[in-house]
Amino acid sequence: MSNEEKAKPSLDTAKNLVGNLTSTALALKESNPKVFYGAIGGGVAVLILLVMFAGGEKRPTVNGPTMASLVVGQTYKLRATNSYDPSATIRLVPAPGTLAAYDDTEEADRTGTCQHFPQGTAVKVIRLQDAFDTANSFAEVSIEGGECNGKSGWVLSIDLQ
Repeated sequence: MSNEEKAKPSLDTAKNLVGNLTSTALALKESNPKVFYGAIGGGVAVLILLVMFAGGEKRPTVNGPTMASLVVGQTYKLRATNSYDPSATIRLVPAPGTLAAYDDTEEADRTGTCQHFPQGTAVKVIRLQDAFDTANSFAEVSIEGGECNGKSGWVLSIDLQ
């Protein structure tokens, strides 16, 4: 007997089994639809549980920037934690929580007015401010060195490292 002749009876058996299961399911649907749909719902629920709890391997945790424990009077460096651009600048604002979300591309405040500072600029913390149920969210800082020495303003505490 060839392989095709051996496979023929098993193929017929599989077709008969599928046909029997289909006819049994359709008969159950007609005679007792609550059990039929309950079985389908139960199968779906088991499938969802398997998908949710499968793969118990340890997943790596995602770590973002962390806020340093700031101390008034200490010196820190400015770091733009929300940017991958190494040339990104940090803006000092006049009040804690002031948003600088506007287009200042035509304004001259980016040069010479001591508002935007490159990363790595040394600053000294003058005082801290809580906001949004988070302690020390903002820090008033004074620039240490350079042409803006002594200039003060507010930054996000997360931008101090």
